[in-house]
Amino acid sequence: MVASLRVTTAVVQVLSCFLADADADRYGLDLMRESGLPSGTLYPILSRLQKAGWLRAEWEHIDPETEGRPARRYYRLTPEGVAAARTQIAALRDRLSQTLGPVGKPQTT
Repeated sequence: MVASLRVTTAVVQVLSCFLADADADRYGLDLMRESGLPSGTLYPILSRLQKAGWLRAEWEHIDPETEGRPARRYYRLTPEGVAAARTQIAALRDRLSQTLGPVGKPQTT
């Protein structure tokens, strides 16, 4: 079951990174670079997405000495998370278009 989640601008940035290639595993540094978010913002979001059931995480199985780097924790949206992310982003776009209008300018009444 997918829990509800407060979708902020930063959460939308992270979800958009995942939706760019929903079948790809992503790791923290990769997501930080793509989203432009610092680690102190990104990792709490990833944790909340995981707790909500939108995201799964797994450590890669490597020998850090052989690879010359620490193991990465890879994240991927669950199928339910993909659907929820698309729904939330579409709802946000709809709310913004009602406020800003089709060209991004505030509507006058």
